[in-house]
Formats: sequence, C-alpha cells, structure tokens
Amino acid sequence: MSHATRFVRLRMPALALLLGAAGVFGFAPLYLFPLPILALALLIHRLRGADARAAFAWGYAYGLGWFLAGVSWVYVSMHDIGGMPAPVAALAVVLFAAYLALYPALALGLAARWRLPEPARWLLAAPALWACMDWLRGMLFTGFPWQAMGYAQVPWSPLAGYAPVLGVHGVTALAVFTAAALALARPRYWGLALAVWIAGWGLGQVAWTRPAGEPVTVSLLQGNIAQTLKFRPEQVAGTLLTYRRLVLESPSRLIVLPETALPIFLDTAPAAYLAELAAHARANGGDLLLGVPERDGDRYYNSVVSLGTAAAQVYRKVHLVPFGEFVPPGFRWFIDLMHIPLGDFARGRPDQPPMAVAGERVAVNVCYEDVFGEELIHALPAATLMVNVSNDAWFGDSFAPRQHLQISQMRALETGRWWLRANNTGVTAILDERGHVRAHLPPFTTDALHGTAQGRIGLTPYARWGNAGVLVLAGLALAAAGGWGRIARRR
Repeated sequence: MSHATRFVRLRMPALALLLGAAGVFGFAPLYLFPLPILALALLIHRLRGADARAAFAWGYAYGLGWFLAGVSWVYVSMHDIGGMPAPVAALAVVLFAAYLALYPALALGLAARWRLPEPARWLLAAPALWACMDWLRGMLFTGFPWQAMGYAQVPWSPLAGYAPVLGVHGVTALAVFTAAALALARPRYWGLALAVWIAGWGLGQVAWTRPAGEPVTVSLLQGNIAQTLKFRPEQVAGTLLTYRRLVLESPSRLIVLPETALPIFLDTAPAAYLAELAAHARANGGDLLLGVPERDGDRYYNSVVSLGTAAAQVYRKVHLVPFGEFVPPGFRWFIDLMHIPLGDFARGRPDQPPMAVAGERVAVNVCYEDVFGEELIHALPAATLMVNVSNDAWFGDSFAPRQHLQISQMRALETGRWWLRANNTGVTAILDERGHVRAHLPPFTTDALHGTAQGRIGLTPYARWGNAGVLVLAGLALAAAGGWGRIARRR
C-alpha cells in the first residue's frame, strides 16, 4: 500500500468523525437545524461509489463523532456527580458512543451493499434504513433514542411539520433524504427535496388538535437542589423548606414540583407538611403534583402524587433508566465505582390513566420517559395536558438539559398537546402544541414559573398510529428501491 493510499484511508474516517461532531451543533441550545443535514450530505457525497465496507467504516466514524460530541454529558453524571475515576468514566463514554455508532454505520453499510442505482440507494434505501436503525436503537437494551437527527429540526425547520404525522423517526428519514438529495448534486433531486420541505411547511400550518375549555393557570417549581447535596440527610429539611416557600407563593390552579422534589419516601414525609401543601392547592381551587419516591411493601417507585381538591392520585414511572434507577444484571460493580447507593426501583403499570386535576386530564411522565414518544400516546385522546417532571441536575451545565427540552418540543408536536416541564435545575418551561417555548426559567435558579396552559383535545396522526406509520413507509421505500434495482439490471 502506497503512502498516498494509506493517507487517504486514514483521512476519510477522520473527516467523517469531524462531520459527525459538527452535526451536533444543529441541536439545542444552538438550534442550527440545517447543520446536521449539510454535514451528512458531505459524507454521502464522499461515499458515492464506495463499497459496503468503506461505507460502514466511514458511517461508523461519523456516528462516533456524532455521539461522542452529543452525549459527552454522560461523563458529568459518572465523574462529576457520581465520583467515578476520570479514566474509567472517560472510557465508559467512549464505549457507549462506540456502541451507538453501530446504528448509522449499519444504515450506510447496508445501503451501499445493496446492488442499486445510485439514486435508489441514497434517496430511498439510506433514509429508510437510517430511520429503522434509529427506531431499533430506541428499542434494544431498554433503548436510547436520544439525539435522533429529527430532533434537530424542532421547532424551526419546515421538516418539523411532519412530526405530528410521522414522529421523530419520520422527520429523521426526511432529513437524511434531504442530505442525500444535496449529495447527489442534481437539480431534479434538489427539486424533490424542496417539494418535501414546502409540504412540511404546509403541514406545519395544520391544527391537528383543538382547544378544550379555558386556559388553566400553572406554576412550575424549580428548587435548584444540587445533585451532590440532594439526598444528604442534613439537606432534607432545607429542601422541604424551599419547596414549601415556592408552593405557598404560587397562585395557580395547577402547581407542579419536579421529580423527587422531596428526597424522602412519601410515607416518611411529615403529615403536617403534606397537609399544608394540599390546603394551599385547595385554596387556589386546584391541585398540586408532587414528585416523591414511594414504596409499597418491599417495592419502590419513582412517583408523582396529587394533593388538593381532587381525590388523591398517583403515577408511577414505567420506563426506568439503566444504571440510574435499576442495575442491569452483572453491573453492580459499575454502580459501586460511582459511590452512590442505588436500589432497584419497580416499574409502574404501562396503562396508567391521566390524572383528573385542576379541571384538566393530565398525563404525567417522569424524566427520561419523554424520550420514548410511542410509549406516551396511550394517554391520548383522554389527556388534555402533558406534564414532565425531571431532575437534570445529574448532567450539570452541559448540553443535556437543553437537548432534553428539545425532545419535549418534539413530543409536544407529536401529541398536539401543551407540555409543562418542572425540572429541579432546569430547563423548566411551558411549551405549546407546536413545540414553541412560551415561557421558561433560567437554569440553576431557585424560582417558580407562573403562566397559563391551554388544554387540547383530538388526535394527531402520530398519536393514532405511533411509529407504525414511518415503519410502513420505510418498508415501502425499501421495496421501491429493490424494484428500481431490478428494473435497472434488466436494461
């Protein structure tokens, strides 16, 4: 092998890694939504004519850069908060990104392996395979669908108009299609991409759901309790006082506290304290939603309970976080390195109904659960409002809290509902049904966000069929690509 050939082989994966890393700046907090598409277009342009092995290798390098830059905040939770030794935490991040990079690599490798004409390979097969791989990434090993390319298109890109119809994976597929059309550098393919974007803009003007009743006043509380202090026994009294003050200063019918706002089990919380919170909610003519750990015999739950005018109700978290809320078999040693006591939480029932509080039907989800859009639509059409309670203090002042906000913006579009986010350290926000932030609190401040939210009824297409729509379309695209290839081979 000549020195020149060796240099080219080394340079291409390095370029792909940089393109992947650059695409991450398309997400929150910068919201430069064209950037991931342009970066992928450059990669596909260089892959034209490449064999499957090269496409897989360059796709893997791209994915490695994409996830190393995009989920580097995992290091903060393991080292800065968890106390894991820095080399071990850094290695864990690299291994995690190395696993996630397999999915885009397989999408591009399989597209290149298929004997297809170039337009069919990149305009049909690659977007379909990419969407399917992202869907699979959200399923295997409890799933990690974070940082799908479709999230970068919310809320400002015309492609966001497809979110209520096809969900995040459909938006991802169309973003990849756009990148492929740019990469093929033919005016007729650019015209197709332009038509897709114009149609997306048109879909964005459709009101898929409609208002129900008058807006409700809401107060979302942000206690700003540092994760390193949150569960220390000497900190509990101060935490309870902080939330007591914020609650008693809130004038709204619906008051929402973050995930595990009370860092003690519900049955050990002072009865007089809970009674005072409930009395204030009743005085406002409404209810309060309280994030608090709960236990039932020897089972523990990450729960949200209601206090106030309505009968007491509870939501128990269903989709738990591996290494955060339960220990996968054989990994206790990994948790021990973080020096954080962690017991296994139990899962709540997946079909829990919305809570009837403050004159609304409120579907609650806890933290990481809002990453799994299809798991949330069971609450529709009954739910009029969606509430996410979170604690992103685990990730410090990284991209993670802003990315999490953008994920909620996608969920608002998919469901056609307003989303209320109460987060321990931020970003606490009120989102409308189009994914726009109506109001928010600065991160790492102790405050309450007061505003109004509009309940809505009706179903978006995505709420009706979930990810089945995009998977069917992906199957049709792959079938069309195969048919195109057979016709081309006969000629």
